[in-house]
Amino acid sequence: MEPEKRTVLQRGLYFDELETGVVYSHRPGRTLTEADNVLFTTLTMNTQALHLDAAWSGTQPFGQRLVNSMLTLATVVGQSVTQLTQGTIVAQLGMTDVKFPHPMFHGDTLYTDSEVTEKRLSASRPGQGIVTMSHTGRNENGDVVALVTRSVLMWTQEGHKKS
Repeated sequence: MEPEKRTVLQRGLYFDELETGVVYSHRPGRTLTEADNVLFTTLTMNTQALHLDAAWSGTQPFGQRLVNSMLTLATVVGQSVTQLTQGTIVAQLGMTDVKFPHPMFHGDTLYTDSEVTEKRLSASRPGQGIVTMSHTGRNENGDVVALVTRSVLMWTQEGHKKS
């Protein structure tokens, strides 16, 4: 008889495991391609020529098409999921202070760091807590391309066992 094998489930961190003031670096990075940008832009019905029209964008201040900032934002948040919230989030509550200080271009690679800035147990939802985190996206040169503050409702370890 073979011994039972240990199983490790990939998941995010529970409310109890998150620490304020800690920076979580999410790797690998994600290189955003022309195909990613055109698909995302057309799927979301954003007809902004800065994302789709190479000839026209070439005459604008950056001299080329820009990666859709909503794609950048979605990727910044998405890069944090596996490490922080996969299977441990109850709901996303909101985002504030969204900024795009430097553009992303086709072929740029996005890297994200997240810092837990605040956490508290929920007063109305036992076994859950509210976590505020600040996400910073940088390109391969270290230029900050996105900043966002996000609040999420998270399970505590004990609360998730009871659900």
